[in-house]
Amino acid sequence: MAAAAYRAAERITNEYDGEIHDYTRKGGVVHTEILLPDHAPAEYADRAKLWNAVEKIEVNKNAQLSREIELALPRELTREQNISLVREYVNQHFVSAGMCADITIHDKKDGNPHAHIMLTMRPIEQGGTWGAKSRKEYILDRHGEKITLKSGEFKSRKISVNDWNDQTKAEVWREAWAVAANAALERENHEARIDHRSYERQGIEQIPTIHLGPAAHQMEKRGIRTERGDINREIEISNQKLRQLKARISKLQTWLKEETENTEPPTLADVIRNILYRREQAGKSSHYQSIYNLKAAAKMLNFLTENKITDMDGLSEKLKSMIGKQFDIRDKLKPIDRRLKTLDEHIQQAETYLKHKDIYKMYKQEKPRKQEAFFEQFRAEITLYQAAERYLKGVMNGRTTLPTKAWKKERDALTAEKGQLNLEYLSLKNETAEVEKIRKNVYDIMRTEQQERLPQRGRDLER
Repeated sequence: MAAAAYRAAERITNEYDGEIHDYTRKGGVVHTEILLPDHAPAEYADRAKLWNAVEKIEVNKNAQLSREIELALPRELTREQNISLVREYVNQHFVSAGMCADITIHDKKDGNPHAHIMLTMRPIEQGGTWGAKSRKEYILDRHGEKITLKSGEFKSRKISVNDWNDQTKAEVWREAWAVAANAALERENHEARIDHRSYERQGIEQIPTIHLGPAAHQMEKRGIRTERGDINREIEISNQKLRQLKARISKLQTWLKEETENTEPPTLADVIRNILYRREQAGKSSHYQSIYNLKAAAKMLNFLTENKITDMDGLSEKLKSMIGKQFDIRDKLKPIDRRLKTLDEHIQQAETYLKHKDIYKMYKQEKPRKQEAFFEQFRAEITLYQAAERYLKGVMNGRTTLPTKAWKKERDALTAEKGQLNLEYLSLKNETAEVEKIRKNVYDIMRTEQQERLPQRGRDLER
């Protein structure tokens, strides 16, 4: 397998932004091409006309204009072979589904040939017009009736008309690229292969490095340190430590022999080490791999030693304490969530009140015979203002000035506190899950050892 050129194969992303990037202006461009569905207007073969049409149909200020996909190309293939590979892949998986594709291939001869593919977010209909990205679906109550919101509109939700935004699509496209690239490599009699899966999914105990990108790659070649380069150097140090850890575990027998005398009572970690040592001497390691691996064993022994756990009861108490801390954090989060919900309602009602205040003032100043017509013209605004006014009277406690800034300041502080608590909760949750695995491994080892010792004890009693 070729090296780092295929690390994570094919950085296919499923992310969006509100901009259309013109990668043809970057250096190292060796090929550009527009691929269109058969029923797309022929004029869209012009890049400018295509993206002008996209910007024209996407009128919302937060509209998603395009999807970008970046492919790392196999270095073993020639430029023509890579262009053909990209074209075939894009036609099969995107153009055939109704997307328009804008392809730009870069190769600066720096060992990092890659393709940028910009895809339209709307399908092209058979008539050559842009299709919808989603449709509205009304939410019904238990009686099958539409639910009316405070604004007077009906409660609804957006339903995507296709599966392009599904979270699973990125994985499907990654795998499809790996299959297509490997097929091309095999056709050209190259032994190299790519794998779209992460190191963890491949069972490789190694942390993957991140993609440098052309700019950072060139800077690193000139001896200029970059942030991404520093990250990769830290990752390599971590990988080296993992390899060293594996080597230390293999020397477990040597460590145990050096512990000649120990006057203190054996800890649970000592018991586990002795069991593993005896099994290694008896040649039972392969039988025991179903219970633990080297990494899990090292983690288990380090945890037991660092926390000075002497028996199973101590391990259970440690786990119980960690779970209790999780519940404490959850208890702190509940009143914060309730208060944030209240503050959001206060702020929303205050903004509504201020937004329609002038219209309501004009309404009150109208002569009685004209008020009815004015009300009909601005019914929604007046109704929202009156509702907001009634709500605020109930929360102002006699104050005459809206404390909107104070509410927002309190909301920001609570949001920050909630974020910190969520981080602590997530970290503790992950640590608890690891300790639970350790507890299970320890229990399995002790139970297996006990079961295998029972027949021996029976023979000793018969003597």
